[in-house]
Amino acid sequence: MIAAPRLSLSDGSTIPQLGIGTYKVPAEITAGLVADALSAGYRHIDTAALYGNETEVGEGLRASGLDRDEVFVTTKVWNDDHGFDETLRAFDASAARLGLDLVDLYLIHWPIPSADRYVETWRALVRLQQEGRATSIGVSNFAIAHLERLRDETGVLPAVNQVELHPRFPQNDLVEWDTANGIVTESWAPLARGGLLEEPVLVRIAERYGKTPAQVVVRWHLDRGLVVFPKSVSIERIRENGDVFDFTLDADDHAAIAALETGERTGRDPSLD
Repeated sequence: MIAAPRLSLSDGSTIPQLGIGTYKVPAEITAGLVADALSAGYRHIDTAALYGNETEVGEGLRASGLDRDEVFVTTKVWNDDHGFDETLRAFDASAARLGLDLVDLYLIHWPIPSADRYVETWRALVRLQQEGRATSIGVSNFAIAHLERLRDETGVLPAVNQVELHPRFPQNDLVEWDTANGIVTESWAPLARGGLLEEPVLVRIAERYGKTPAQVVVRWHLDRGLVVFPKSVSIERIRENGDVFDFTLDADDHAAIAALETGERTGRDPSLD
């Protein structure tokens, strides 16, 4: 059974450090995949309104037979629903699709600075937390400047910042800022959308530990104190991605992986939206 540790959040709650992502998981297989992952020991499911599978995530959660408080569920407000009232309505819709009265973590999916509505959207998330409908609130794809603006204009910083992060794009400055300000950083595209799986450095490290390159990269995220949720449509691969708690990388491994940094993203730059 996969038993991921939990990290403390600034609001007093905790979050499982390893989860499964459901981006681009087809709705028709999502419920079964979520139920199987929970059966394997996962306790953190990440979805979003954009993904079109919130209903099926909720079905998988209920099919698992687990008590609600055993599973950490994250979802996100999409760009078209920025604004105070719009965000409150979007949350209601997501909660209804999930079949949940409470969401463990609600995120702003992208800042979209050109629309200039992410601060009022953030105020809506603060309201949802105050009302006890979202245990924790956070953001996704926010750069330091976006986070500073939230702090300066609302006095409330996110508990979590979910960003693209992998060995080629380790986001060192952002992770350092987040940590200094009590924000837990989560990694999306943690395997660079599969682009790292044949990287010779990772293959060599994996062979030494009797692991796969994917497991080495997941361990790299965990060793850095990040929350990570690799996505797969295969329950075998999901179980494999969770089999990472019987080893840790040493300083030489981390130095070799650090040398893979190129600054290359697999997604778009949120500051340019």
